[in-house]
Amino acid sequence: MPDRAQILDQLYELIRPFAKEPMEFREQTNLIEEVGLDSMKIMDMVMQIEDHFDVSIPLNVLTDVRTIGDMAGQLQGLIKDE
Repeated sequence: MPDRAQILDQLYELIRPFAKEPMEFREQTNLIEEVGLDSMKIMDMVMQIEDHFDVSIPLNVLTDVRTIGDMAGQLQGLIKDE
């Protein structure tokens, strides 16, 4: 099972193609305000993340995800439960 740092590193690479411009990611990076994701890009990104980590992310979880760190926390829980 990957640790939080490994999950974050993988998330940075998965999210990078969706960013409106090249940027440096950190845990506190806001997916909508800083990365520039809209609802369609978020769903595409979630599908990429699900495929990469082989998990299913419930849509109700996304309401609590604002930052890359939030997503990492949710993934930790989902991976742990598998």
